[in-house]
Amino acid sequence: MDEMRPTSGAAAHLGLASLFPTGLQAVYAECRRLYPDQVNPLQVTAIVKYWLGGPDPLDYISMYRNVGCVAQDVQEHWHYISMGLSDLYGDNRVHEFTGPDGPSGFGFELTFRLKREAGETAPPTWPAELMQGLARYVFQSENTFCSGDHISWHSPLDNSESRIQHMLLTEDPQMQPVLTPFGQVNFLQIVGVCTEELQAAQQWNGQGILDLLRGVHVAGGPWLVTDMRRGETIFEIDPHLQERVEKGIEADGSNLSGVSAKCVWDDLSRPPEDEDDSRSICIASQPRRLSDKDTEQIREALRKGLEINSKSVLPPIGGQRQSHDRPQQSLGHLQTQHASRSRKDSLESESSAAIVPHELVRTRQLESVHLKFNQESGTLLPLCLRGRLLHGRHFTYKSINGDTAITFVSTGVEGAFATEEHPYAAHGPWLQILLTEEFVEQMLGELQDLSSREETKLPKEYSWPERKLKISVLPDSAFDSPLQ
Repeated sequence: MDEMRPTSGAAAHLGLASLFPTGLQAVYAECRRLYPDQVNPLQVTAIVKYWLGGPDPLDYISMYRNVGCVAQDVQEHWHYISMGLSDLYGDNRVHEFTGPDGPSGFGFELTFRLKREAGETAPPTWPAELMQGLARYVFQSENTFCSGDHISWHSPLDNSESRIQHMLLTEDPQMQPVLTPFGQVNFLQIVGVCTEELQAAQQWNGQGILDLLRGVHVAGGPWLVTDMRRGETIFEIDPHLQERVEKGIEADGSNLSGVSAKCVWDDLSRPPEDEDDSRSICIASQPRRLSDKDTEQIREALRKGLEINSKSVLPPIGGQRQSHDRPQQSLGHLQTQHASRSRKDSLESESSAAIVPHELVRTRQLESVHLKFNQESGTLLPLCLRGRLLHGRHFTYKSINGDTAITFVSTGVEGAFATEEHPYAAHGPWLQILLTEEFVEQMLGELQDLSSREETKLPKEYSWPERKLKISVLPDSAFDSPLQ
């Protein structure tokens, strides 16, 4: 982020339109449609563009004053619109040009609506830095966002003392999709939420919580305007909303099929000196990397979690794509939701066929395993069991510290290499654990203290000797060393 400055409004002057790249013109045109009287909005711009080595992927972030809508009880607010996640230039300087029929660049731009405080004459610029941070994550991970996604941020969005510390994403209620010669651009709006609202979105689904927020004026209203001074959650404002969430979880389960997490696993079946022991794979100073095939399969598993089928399917391993070594995450505690898609993947589901065993390089059946999670990851275990496995689905923890992955699967998941006969199976550093419904119910009873919002004293250990399974919930510091 370099500076805030008024634009020249050149895209609005048709005589200079030819000087502007076609993709940029298309986004400007949609902004002009919505704000015809603000042809020269304030912008935050990157002085050194990303394609010239600058740190900020978004070339521009325009900031408009929106008067709201009295008829819909929408308050006045500032409207921020990014430019740079889509292909603005069409010449491969930033995004690979793929033609007009698919997504332009990553296929979307970000927007944000911030309540205008009394007496404000200019928009605050901190939302621009927030948007740049999200854009950096997208560019570095090549994972895109979708409506209903959640972002666990763990800090007030404006670096104040606000309770608004996380985000949901939804379609912008006013910006319409744009067709350009470089593809289609959608507009995804950032919505600031409290911790309790984020947790509800994790346990149920983002769209359900967004609908609840739309019904509470001070929490966003129909256009989901973020108020950083909001001091109450929607559940404190209207306690009946918690019951709606509980009923939604009971009926629908959770749409969250995976998170980036602090986690490791140990194979207790073998001595530590065994070269193939998972302890050397998972927590050695230089852990063995997931193969390209495994990485793609986990990504597909996370992406397909949104699909509600009669049978949940782990997609087949496909070895045709090349894997690019990208940082797993760049935003601290940002969690990657199932609906996030990789730009390197087709936006359509490739296949729902089961994994063919001979496609696997090597799969090992394990007799006994020890799972280790930090507290944040551990608190998601009841969600994994109740919201996913009891509904016949799967859930994956992907380590942020290495290439370790832990996937829990139910007996209804096709394509898993863990089976009822061999419930613990590993493919390199990727562990699959198959849990029967009976065992899930037993685990939920013993792990219910993890659902408490009170601070948990760590470490905590849970053990099922007859099942040869052990789970430890450890402080974050335990994951700072390569040897936990």
